[in-house]
Amino acid sequence: MSTTGIELNTRRRGLAEAVELVSSMRFAISLLTIVAIASVIGTVLKQNEPMPNYVNQFGPFWFEIFAKLGLYSVYASWWFLLILVVLIVSTALCVVRNAPKMLRDMRSWREHVREESLRNFHHKLEWQAPLDQAALAGQTAERLRHAGYAVKLVEKERGILVAAKKGAGNKFGYIFAHTAIIVILLGGMLDSELPVKFQQWFLGKTPFGGSGVIADIPAQHRLSVSNPSFRGNTLIAEGQTSHTALLPQASGVLVQELPFSIELKKFHIDFYSTGMPKLFASDVIVHDPENGKRFPATIKVNHPLIYKGIAVYQSSFDDGGSKLKLTGFPMRGSASKDFLIEGTVGSTTELKQDGEAWTVEWSGFRPFNVENVAAGQDARAVAKNTPFDQQFAATLGKASGSAAKNHDNKDLKNVGPSVQYKLRDKTGQAREFLNYMQPVTLEGAQVYLAGVRASPAENFSFLRIPADDAYSVRTWMRLRAALADPALRQDAARRYAARALAPGQDKLSGQLEESAARTLAIFAGEGAGAGTGGGRGGFVGVSQFLEKIPPAEQEKAAAIFMKMLNGSLWELWQAANARAGEPPVEPTEAHGRYLQLATNALSDSVFYGAPVYLQLEEFTEVKASVLQLTRSPGKGIVYFGCLLLVAGVFAMFYIRERRMWVWVRNADGGAHALMAMSTQRKTLDFEREFEDLKAKLPQRA
Repeated sequence: MSTTGIELNTRRRGLAEAVELVSSMRFAISLLTIVAIASVIGTVLKQNEPMPNYVNQFGPFWFEIFAKLGLYSVYASWWFLLILVVLIVSTALCVVRNAPKMLRDMRSWREHVREESLRNFHHKLEWQAPLDQAALAGQTAERLRHAGYAVKLVEKERGILVAAKKGAGNKFGYIFAHTAIIVILLGGMLDSELPVKFQQWFLGKTPFGGSGVIADIPAQHRLSVSNPSFRGNTLIAEGQTSHTALLPQASGVLVQELPFSIELKKFHIDFYSTGMPKLFASDVIVHDPENGKRFPATIKVNHPLIYKGIAVYQSSFDDGGSKLKLTGFPMRGSASKDFLIEGTVGSTTELKQDGEAWTVEWSGFRPFNVENVAAGQDARAVAKNTPFDQQFAATLGKASGSAAKNHDNKDLKNVGPSVQYKLRDKTGQAREFLNYMQPVTLEGAQVYLAGVRASPAENFSFLRIPADDAYSVRTWMRLRAALADPALRQDAARRYAARALAPGQDKLSGQLEESAARTLAIFAGEGAGAGTGGGRGGFVGVSQFLEKIPPAEQEKAAAIFMKMLNGSLWELWQAANARAGEPPVEPTEAHGRYLQLATNALSDSVFYGAPVYLQLEEFTEVKASVLQLTRSPGKGIVYFGCLLLVAGVFAMFYIRERRMWVWVRNADGGAHALMAMSTQRKTLDFEREFEDLKAKLPQRA
């Protein structure tokens, strides 16, 4: 044999071995194991989340590794799709290799048996009848047909062979089950992101990562109406129309054009008493530009609209651009004059304060919020020197209804509307704020909650501003501005010295006034020795001041300092009212409690980090519906595959193949019959059937 022939045979042998490996059971099981592991990862790890969430969860190092492995979108990763393709090829090779042999075996009667070989069967029977071989063979065949067997008579040299079979269709179980796997995988891949990925890989489509109007997004970021499969979302405000859906991608979104447009007429939502949504639905009008068709429809949860092969599901709801009117209060310096500001959710508003330009990004509005306001849920100062109410933030810092999981909790209250916005400076740095429109009763006092956080990965921390006698924040704002005013602090110190000294102690007046003024300055973050915290006041500044006093005298000095601070702040309140033309404050228990809460809020306000506080005054709510749109042509294919799988499993487990041969030949005084029976799986049913046939076949007619 030539060298070329040897090489050709080697290649053929290698190809045959490769085909045998790929189509083997162990190879398929290995692939299914990998698919199962990937599915577990895709179930445990939240898929298609914003990338910053993964960075915060795993850190930069593991984020990069997991991103390269495609774990943030397992079912759309190249390696997962490759495994599915290989699994399809492997299963198809199994069917191609084994199905023809099985079909031939199903059609075969296995008529080339010999009489001697039938005697070696475990299940066999011999009998004689006073008939000739033709009559006995015919009688036996008729009785087997009556028992449900297919029968064939074969003339042999020394007799007649009656070949019978029953349940040969169980081999369809193997064919159906393996074909079902192929069909289901093909249908699943057709409904997966593979068609979209294909357009990105070969047709130049890229995700859009910027911002702006959808109509202005370039064509390379858009998918045509003929896209065979997609799953996206669209947000439609009441009175508006949408003819596109957004498909989220790791680096942005793809815009999917729709063959029709959806106009939202009205969005309905009902709530449980706990604040959890009970029912939401969208009244829409569908416009088809192709045929001019226009018809109304109502989309509810679990009741989608299906039109032109696209299913429109009610997914969730959002704000559609509510109109807001707010009052702004300065949070820095001695200015106390408020101002009006308006905004629309989803847009921005320019703001100038203290000679600086800021941008307010209105990100959210909720008409009501049901939260847990139990006394045990809002304990103050959960850690030493921790600002705001972070334990309370764990309850209120999330979306409406976050505390509503316990339907039996009697402490759930509607705390009213809230507005959420970001305040961005000229350098692009931003902090996010969440302010409630109405005061909330906490620990027996009514306070306004002003939440702040530095990034979306954090919970909101809440500043609690006490409500005054008019249920507003104006008194506290006036007191905050007065604390930042050196002239008013000096006036308050003079008032305190005059009130605190007994008659005849006038010589100490100047010294006490100076101490009181210094106390207020330290609390305001402006006093000498206020610490190295960059002039940070509040109780942090007080603690830094006390650290400079010898330890043995700190406790006594702290008591004196706090007594002087409380008295000075009371007089500062009086001085601020006098400048504003307000009547003096009556020394009542309620006002004393108010001053205590106001002092805590003044201390915490140094951490607020915003030049203004925006108080929601009026709003015009505009609701929006979030709809999910899917085109899944593979759904019918998957259903067909499931039917094949059920039929295959039924055939494999509930249809038993039985084979029977009866060799009939002439004998002295009649004919002799030798019967043998076999099956793939010996069961009690098979034994009973054999015993039944043993009794029926030899019977005389």
